[in-house]
Amino acid sequence: MVVSAHRPTPIAWLIAPAVLLFVVFFILPFSVMAVMSFFSANPVSNPNAYLTTRHYQRFIDDSAGIFHDALWETLKIGLITTVISLLIGYPLAHWMARMQSRLGHALALMAVIAPLLTGIVVRTFAWMTILQDKGVINTTLISWGVIEKPLPLMYNEFGTIVALVHIYVPFMVLTLIGVIGRIDERLEQAARNLGAGRLRAFVEVTLPLSLPGILAGSLLVFALSISAYVTPSLMGGTNVLTLPMLIAQQVGTSFNPNFAGALGVILLSVCLVIVIAYNRILARLSGEEGMA
Repeated sequence: MVVSAHRPTPIAWLIAPAVLLFVVFFILPFSVMAVMSFFSANPVSNPNAYLTTRHYQRFIDDSAGIFHDALWETLKIGLITTVISLLIGYPLAHWMARMQSRLGHALALMAVIAPLLTGIVVRTFAWMTILQDKGVINTTLISWGVIEKPLPLMYNEFGTIVALVHIYVPFMVLTLIGVIGRIDERLEQAARNLGAGRLRAFVEVTLPLSLPGILAGSLLVFALSISAYVTPSLMGGTNVLTLPMLIAQQVGTSFNPNFAGALGVILLSVCLVIVIAYNRILARLSGEEGMA
């Protein structure tokens, strides 16, 4: 019996759906957006559309600084959200990964996953009822006589970051649990038996081995934060302007999808540069600690 040399392997059949989804939902939309950004108008509906770089030139020559400020605001909110999510998520993930009780681990996991079962809009409105001027916090503090006027907890960066952290911490925790759970506890115990304290054993053993989880969780939260639209628009109001909000304005208000495509390409390009730099820094740190 002759077996065809070109017969696909079972692994190829397994990864084919993932590749198809990646092409359909990422490569194809991004390609359309990138192509549109280099046309003066929609080439499908307007035969007079011509190739141009004026949309990118408009962003570069931003005399008012609106687009540059929006990009900086987007990156700043994404970075702060990622750092806070990591500071909250890592201890929680470490505690859950080292938990001996299966029931306790299941309950803690349910508590982490529970927010994901509620829509982003619902969770954002819940934070609005808590942080607004007549919300739970300000009303309580005023009734207790602690403050005389409401604290500015919403329609600013603070409220936006608080809501984003609450939304994206579960992604950080779920990413870190799997990585930390695979780290052999006996390595840390061996370090402590050799004279290292609990903190030093954690810093020199567990933390370096968990760097892949830190990298994956941080990149996931950062990518989700800089692309968020609903939460910054509701929690930030008119005082917070991010690039996704500008993109939505260009499409829905200014009816300029070509410039919106250029803004999307710029946002993705800057994100990729930061991701590559962050990946190299963590890889270098991991290599140096491994050599040590």
